Amino acid sequence: MEPLTLTVLLLAVFGSVLLATRRSRRRHYLLHSPVPDSWQQVIDEQFPRSNRIPPDIGKRLVGIARILAEEKNFEACGGFSEITEEVKALICLQAAILIVKLPKHKFYPRLQSILIYPGAFHDRGQRRFGVSEEPSRGKHLGESWQTGSVILSWESVVAGARNDDDGMNVTIHEFAHQLDQVNGAADGVPILRNLKAYRRWAEVFQRNYEEHVEDVEDGRGGEPLIDPYGATNPAEFFAVASETFFEEAKELEKKHLDLYTELREYYGVNPAGW
Repeated sequence: MEPLTLTVLLLAVFGSVLLATRRSRRRHYLLHSPVPDSWQQVIDEQFPRSNRIPPDIGKRLVGIARILAEEKNFEACGGFSEITEEVKALICLQAAILIVKLPKHKFYPRLQSILIYPGAFHDRGQRRFGVSEEPSRGKHLGESWQTGSVILSWESVVAGARNDDDGMNVTIHEFAHQLDQVNGAADGVPILRNLKAYRRWAEVFQRNYEEHVEDVEDGRGGEPLIDPYGATNPAEFFAVASETFFEEAKELEKKHLDLYTELREYYGVNPAGW
């Protein structure tokens, strides 16, 4: 190897190590430093579930949310006014719920940009997974792209933050898709701990998904606990099941104990006890 080439390579490696070290130190600071007044105001006024989350988990959740707010790119779209600390906080607090105790989550590594529209928006023709579609208007409230973006309706972000027990949360839904897409396939199977976990997940989720599809198609037992949109495909079932897990935990535990148990093991939290 030529001396100049070796020097360039060494400098590149040194630069990468230095950046990684700085990022690690910054993350440690955000995880353990006091919550800024601007964030605390948003939490107190618009994030009522914080009152029920155990203090140790709540502190970590805010730290992770601040890391996401700092490391991800935010973009105002469709006439949305501006990206403020309130906007970042409300989105990232909800996104952090999914990874607050998730091992080796790497802060949504494929995600680069979060695009915010004021309300429902038109399909932009990208590969996506939408939620709460409005068929008559051809609009969506959220999308998750495998290319590294999440698109959200601000109205839905605010509603999801303020209403934490209705089983509907667009932000949780789309970020669950991001977890599903980490391995490059949107198939309702996120990265799990080991082979045994994959086998158990496949059995439990496949059975619950098939039963859900039958319930939705036959209309048995009235409106199901899990959003009927989950019958679209396994990826959507994982996303809406995650919404139900965090928003109607006790009901999910009662009616679908095996599914609740799998989600509890995966996410590392027990929201039925919050």
